[in-house]
Amino acid sequence: MNPSAPAPRLEIEGLTRRFDGREVVSEVSLSIGPGDVTCLLGPSGCGKSTTLRMIAGVDRPDAGRVLIDGRVVSDGRVHVPPEQRSVGLLLQDFALFPHLTALQNVAFGLRGRRHERLARAANLLRKVNLSGFERSYPHELSGGEQQRVALARALAPSPRIMLLDEPFSSLDRRLRDGVRDETLAMLKEENASVLLVTHDPAEAMRIGGEIALMRDGAIVQAGEPFDVYTKPVDRDSAAFFSELNMIHAVVEGEEAETVFGRFQARRIADGTDVEILIRPQHIRIDFDRNGTAPHPTMIDGVPARGVVRRARFLGTASLVEFRMEHDQSIVKAVVPSVFLPRQGAPFWLSIRRDRSYLFPCAVQSGKRVRAEAAEARA
Repeated sequence: MNPSAPAPRLEIEGLTRRFDGREVVSEVSLSIGPGDVTCLLGPSGCGKSTTLRMIAGVDRPDAGRVLIDGRVVSDGRVHVPPEQRSVGLLLQDFALFPHLTALQNVAFGLRGRRHERLARAANLLRKVNLSGFERSYPHELSGGEQQRVALARALAPSPRIMLLDEPFSSLDRRLRDGVRDETLAMLKEENASVLLVTHDPAEAMRIGGEIALMRDGAIVQAGEPFDVYTKPVDRDSAAFFSELNMIHAVVEGEEAETVFGRFQARRIADGTDVEILIRPQHIRIDFDRNGTAPHPTMIDGVPARGVVRRARFLGTASLVEFRMEHDQSIVKAVVPSVFLPRQGAPFWLSIRRDRSYLFPCAVQSGKRVRAEAAEARA
């Protein structure tokens, strides 16, 4: 640990929760410093929201503990109530009171004299660009405006920690990026430590200083977005961020032989069935030679020929599907430009060794598995 780094504002250690004997959160640990943003990323039902509720204090862990600024607020003996934790919670449904105006919603729960509470609420509404909406009721506001009121209300007590449970998912895509960026800018201004729950990897990559990837109640990988994306710990971690092309092979002499050449398989026993994973954007297409094989290289390995099955324009890129001649499998390539070749056109494809991932198959057959390409999405 860097001795000059500030002490973590939020620490959770071995947090565990069981329902009906089933462990839905299993020994989750992480820490967040002042002003930092961490994204708790994972599919629905993996335990993200339960973790958030235990941090907020609305649910009690069966094991582990929660510390805020070094003070234990939850363990086997201590349970500090939510209102005494200096934690703000922003939910997906906003949970605004329908019978209160925007100003009254933000002021709700604040302590002190009435004019001071209303002044604080009005100032926060101004910060979220809602000056003039003080007397508006929730049903009179758009989704984005309701989200801003909910944010202002969550910030009103000046929480040191802000927990966000997919608060932007109900907004349409046109509004989402803008509202999300404005929200994070305000939280940064308040120097709040932020833990955002999301199932959207693009959102986590966009805003998280650190990503904690969660699966089946446990954190399987954590780190900066670049590292989590480019150095997945297993197939499911890689597949959560994008589509994958998959090639099966068998290890011999710490190498896996494929039609695309050999791939290094260090420290994997001979005879092990492995999966070689390649994201579509890392498939290299030889545009110049069409039917003539290019020379192999150290980086791209041996080229293999495929014919165009389908090409689609995606706006910022093109998705081209190839049927490989050696086994009739499908390989997908994403090209960051308008590239729409005709169906049946031959091209040579190659795979960059520094952009591929090799993992042992979950189920070992003991013999060579038929090569195939497959999409893998979480």
